[in-house]
Amino acid sequence: MKIKLNKVLITGADGMVGSYADFGIKTNRRSLDVIDLKEVLAVCKKYKPEAIIHLAAETDVDRCERDPEYAYTVNSIGTYNMAVAAKELGIKLVYVSTAGVFDGQKKTPYNEKDEPNPQNYYGRSKFLGELIIKGMLKDYIIARVCWMFGGGPEKDQKFVAKIIRQLDKKEIKVVTDQIGSPTFGKDLITSIKKLIKKDAKGIYNLANRDICSRYEFAEAIVKILKKNTKILPVKMNDFKMDAFRTYNESMVSKIKTQRNWQGALKEYLETEWKSYEKI
Repeated sequence: MKIKLNKVLITGADGMVGSYADFGIKTNRRSLDVIDLKEVLAVCKKYKPEAIIHLAAETDVDRCERDPEYAYTVNSIGTYNMAVAAKELGIKLVYVSTAGVFDGQKKTPYNEKDEPNPQNYYGRSKFLGELIIKGMLKDYIIARVCWMFGGGPEKDQKFVAKIIRQLDKKEIKVVTDQIGSPTFGKDLITSIKKLIKKDAKGIYNLANRDICSRYEFAEAIVKILKKNTKILPVKMNDFKMDAFRTYNESMVSKIKTQRNWQGALKEYLETEWKSYEKI
């Protein structure tokens, strides 16, 4: 069946990634509480979607570490509820997962066939979501991403926004001992749309191309915005964080994905952060 994009139900549509969805039946926490199965089934019965894109999640890694029960409730039970709805309706479920399902020990980027071994509660709660979907459904897409950015000043609470909001300082300390594959929310939505149109199934790594360290990522932000802030190299041990972070979160994809992260970051900063008062 060819899925009509205007018949795709999106959870968490007012978040960082969902803000780029220019299609579908958009829901947020107020209109669809994913941890309430009765509500999930009622909303899905009302709209009769032809597919679900499940974006609603708790992505604050340290909050998940401080409150594992909350992490599992939102990321695992919430995903189970969406899987129940997809199964009842006989439709495709797209689940956005994370490179955090891996243990970070690999010397090269992770591919779709690598064995997950999450090292913190965030990664475990998201991996459990993957296992639930694989166990319950035949028609699914698990879209793994890494180091999300997007949403502009209003919605971006992640690394890029944190660096930009410190650009009035002379120096910012950023770690060199963590590498990953940054993912632009706009490009992720584009890739998901393509996969839905192709009626794709299975696991896909959908980060932008190329790999960098957090330090290199921060340097690129400073360079694009033509700032004089100095980025100081430090190690993860120099910061006190609740959750353990792995060294390697980088990924490669089995399909031709979007552009490299450098081009995506440049577009993001030059369009969505153009008028930010602190720049």
